[in-house]
Amino acid sequence: MIPGASDPSSTPPTLLVPVTEPTATLTYETASARIEAIIRRLDSGEAGLRETLELCQEGRRLVEFCACELEAVGQGLEELRLDELVARLEGGRTAA
Repeated sequence: MIPGASDPSSTPPTLLVPVTEPTATLTYETASARIEAIIRRLDSGEAGLRETLELCQEGRRLVEFCACELEAVGQGLEELRLDELVARLEGGRTAA
């Protein structure tokens, strides 16, 4: 073991394993759960310097993924509202 390195066996392995799923199969729910695990690990104060950096990098990627997912859902909802409006307007034309 490298001097000064933290012993990985002293921490739960589920907290150290990064999300390795391809973005295509990653879900918002999985990403947000992993973000919560990262936050718990960072808040514990037990992460070493290198692990802290890696967790922050992973967390940033996951937050960006979640933001994109939320934006896509928001756009989808906006499109639904526009479709509803167009349908109402077209319905009003035929009734007049």
